Amino acid sequence: MPALTDSPVFTSFTLPNGVPLPNRLAKAAMEENMAVYGQLPDDALFTLYRRWSAGGAGLLITGNVMVHAQALTGPAGVVLDADTPLEPFRAWATAAKSGGSHVWMQINHPGRQVQANMPGVAWAPSAVRVDIGAMSKRFAEPVEMTAEQIAETVERFAVTAARAEEAGFDGVEVHAAHGYLLSQFLSPLSNRRSDQWGGTLENRARLLLDIVRAVRERVAPTFAVAVKLNSADFQRGGFDADDAAAVIAMLAPLGVDVVELSGGSYEAPAMTGQAGDERSRAREAYFLTLAEELAATSPLPLMLTGGIVRRPVAEEVLASGVDLVGMGSALAFDPELPNRWRHSAQAAVEIAPVVMKDKAVASAASMARVRRQLRRLGSGRGPRLGTNPKVALVQETVAQTFALRRYRKWLTT
Repeated sequence: MPALTDSPVFTSFTLPNGVPLPNRLAKAAMEENMAVYGQLPDDALFTLYRRWSAGGAGLLITGNVMVHAQALTGPAGVVLDADTPLEPFRAWATAAKSGGSHVWMQINHPGRQVQANMPGVAWAPSAVRVDIGAMSKRFAEPVEMTAEQIAETVERFAVTAARAEEAGFDGVEVHAAHGYLLSQFLSPLSNRRSDQWGGTLENRARLLLDIVRAVRERVAPTFAVAVKLNSADFQRGGFDADDAAAVIAMLAPLGVDVVELSGGSYEAPAMTGQAGDERSRAREAYFLTLAEELAATSPLPLMLTGGIVRRPVAEEVLASGVDLVGMGSALAFDPELPNRWRHSAQAAVEIAPVVMKDKAVASAASMARVRRQLRRLGSGRGPRLGTNPKVALVQETVAQTFALRRYRKWLTT
């Protein structure tokens, strides 16, 4: 066997809270949509995260865990709120840490990015529907949030974070990217309010900052608090790199340990490689150019996620001034990739791009193909590189139909 690498990818990194991570590689969040009745994790998720922990990444970040039981990105989403039993989450944290990884829970509220057939609520900063052309009607018509609902949302994030710590997680990541609720407040395209939560960037960032403050107050100093932020929305007139730099500066005094940079939304799905912006067209490290610009001035450690499958690219990311490298799809198709990188700079996983005329459909098919791998891994099987994304999308649609019935039944009880 070749000698172990001395690559910077496998050096430790100490967070601002004083806690060291084993290496610079993070399994980035991929929404699993694998919850069972009660919107709880079970053995399939435990098996999946046990495999990732054994695979060598120093940090695992879970897929979306929703803070509001009536607001889910999909009917098989995991929920952790004040009424949720903690034992399944303790088992999840234990599995994720079994191989020496740290584990953070990504906590999220979808806002307006809710399917029209979902029960519950579709809240947004303003009553502006998701616009993806002919498929827009598949999303709910949102209602503008009241001040009371905004305050309730701050409390929900804080409760979920505190309960994640109680369950044994090492940190949380507040999701403020990809067009979900906090990203909606940040964007002038979806936030058209004229009150204290709208208008200037400072006002549009108010909800995110209030949530981070509330979370930090409820958890221990050594419990990590991260934020996932768009480097840009890739929509004309939307949240851009200058806005991202300003928000990072606002977060710096609040006890944030890492800002993960991504990009896009359901309307401009750059996070799945479907953006049209010249600075995000690379096959790997989609947002590296923007990240380099932000790293030059960032007062906080940065993590970059988006399409990375090769160690030399990960090393290029670290050389750019970014501190952590996030990998998503690559670890769905090869959960052992970090360990393979230790022995070979050439180790990689080949993931064929999803090319379709409609970017929204292509993004959905890409995510469905990834979720197909996650379910295979969770059942103890191996990934299947040749999965047809169109077939995966059909299978995902069927699975979501059954999950929706289960979610409706649970929600009414």
